[in-house]
Amino acid sequence: MFKYAVQKDRHKRTFNVLELYRSFVFVPSVIAKVMGNRKSKLVDDRFKERLLLTATGVNGSAACASLHTKISLKKGMSKEEIDSFLNGGTDFIKTEEANAIIFTKHFADSRGYPNKSSYNEIVKEYGAPKARVILAICQGILAGNIFGIPFSAFLARLQGKPYKNSSLFYELVMIIMGFVSFPIALIHGVLRSIFGLPNERFDRTQQE
Repeated sequence: MFKYAVQKDRHKRTFNVLELYRSFVFVPSVIAKVMGNRKSKLVDDRFKERLLLTATGVNGSAACASLHTKISLKKGMSKEEIDSFLNGGTDFIKTEEANAIIFTKHFADSRGYPNKSSYNEIVKEYGAPKARVILAICQGILAGNIFGIPFSAFLARLQGKPYKNSSLFYELVMIIMGFVSFPIALIHGVLRSIFGLPNERFDRTQQE
């Protein structure tokens, strides 16, 4: 059976409750963009999965990796291709998708605060509508990864294989606060949309 090639006994990275909440706030806009993409087909299913696998590989959520591996296999991707994207490989990157993959890695590395110049690059490459879908996909998987990381660690703990750099306190706080804050964050996100606040969020310390 295919396994995500990451150390199974530790977190690749960790996030905090505030980062979890902030990622949840963007979920309503993510849903709207992804649902709209089903009609526009700006980003096809395999392209979307490659972006999701790329971000998940950077953040290191075993739970998300397992889920998207199953989805990608059903969409016809090979185990070798899935493994490559999860582990930062370049063998299966298509030329026309390269800039989006680079942006996705940067988005994940920046913990959801990419440089505006990097986003402008994908707008230039793909056009604003497609770039917004790509950004939404990145925002959506970040939320899933932030919650999935402590969830993966907690599942491993229940199986008697606790992560070396994790704690039961951290896992329970993130999981409980995830369930508690999610509906509040959704309302927050809807209100942002009603008042026309932008869904883009950039690193303010960097110049374009």
